Amino acid sequence: MKLASLKHGRDGKLVVVSRDLKRMTGADDIAPTLQAALDDWDAVLPRLRALYESLNSGAIEGDAFDETLCASPLPRAYQWADGSAYVNHVELVRKARGAEMPETFWTDPLMYQGGSDSFLPPRGDIVFPTTEGWGVDFEAEIAVIVDDVPLGVSKDDAAKHIKLLMLVNDVSLRGLIPAELAKGFGFFQSKPSSAFSPVCVTPDELEGVWQDTKVHLPLVSHLNGDLFGKPEAGVDMTFNFATLVAHAAKTRPLGAGAIIGSGTVSNKLDGGPGKPVSEGGVGYSCIAEIRMIETIQKGKPETPFMNFGDSIRIEMFDSEGQSIFGAIEQVVCKG
Repeated sequence: MKLASLKHGRDGKLVVVSRDLKRMTGADDIAPTLQAALDDWDAVLPRLRALYESLNSGAIEGDAFDETLCASPLPRAYQWADGSAYVNHVELVRKARGAEMPETFWTDPLMYQGGSDSFLPPRGDIVFPTTEGWGVDFEAEIAVIVDDVPLGVSKDDAAKHIKLLMLVNDVSLRGLIPAELAKGFGFFQSKPSSAFSPVCVTPDELEGVWQDTKVHLPLVSHLNGDLFGKPEAGVDMTFNFATLVAHAAKTRPLGAGAIIGSGTVSNKLDGGPGKPVSEGGVGYSCIAEIRMIETIQKGKPETPFMNFGDSIRIEMFDSEGQSIFGAIEQVVCKG
């Protein structure tokens, strides 16, 4: 099943979207918003699924689906916690700021609590007053939405609480991160509003590629129209989503609608850092990684961070080339 939230008020208007992302129909009589649906998921799921099947079969004509009309599936959420499941990425970006990586990072997930009160729409601008010294970067990721998760949930049981998946652009300000982390209190200003894909999907939509609570497909990023990365999301994921959800719920329950992110999707190559697409590699899901590799190989980074007018597009396709979640497509703008 595929769901989206049209821009409407603070929390959007829930619609069911056809599998091919061409048609949609309102779900107001079932649940006015996605959060309302998640609050009563077991009760509303059969009705939403019946509506979805009717839309796909043509029994309901519906309306044309336009991704530009979408807010993020949850325009705001009670919680947004982002992990770093791809430890290769963590290792590279820590090297970039001269920080060693403890061995425990390979056994105990990293996770930060992000701002969840103002998610960006998937086709909206990324607006900043300046980019000077801020190091504006994109981070292409996958995220899951859970229902109510009890405190201390096991990894096996955590998997049962994953109800929806979507893509993320976890916007990062690399120039602000080192000084902020040096205070010893974590991210805040360096992690502005994130954006999520136009559509979120139930795990059964990923039949055959949703295995071990990982998505086994490439995550494709285009920077200024050029292919920047296509790493395999199911490869080099040290911690699967069940592990991340259990980690988040170790000392607290998670409320329905909580979002847990994977961190930047990143692949190694023959045990070492990956290569750019132009050199036959799968590229990267953020600019920071290629800058680190350029520093290692050439003594200094060459690829600039994003500036006003730069664009990023993030998308995932099935085996037949059909977009699964729709596209995050954003431009950095001054405002």
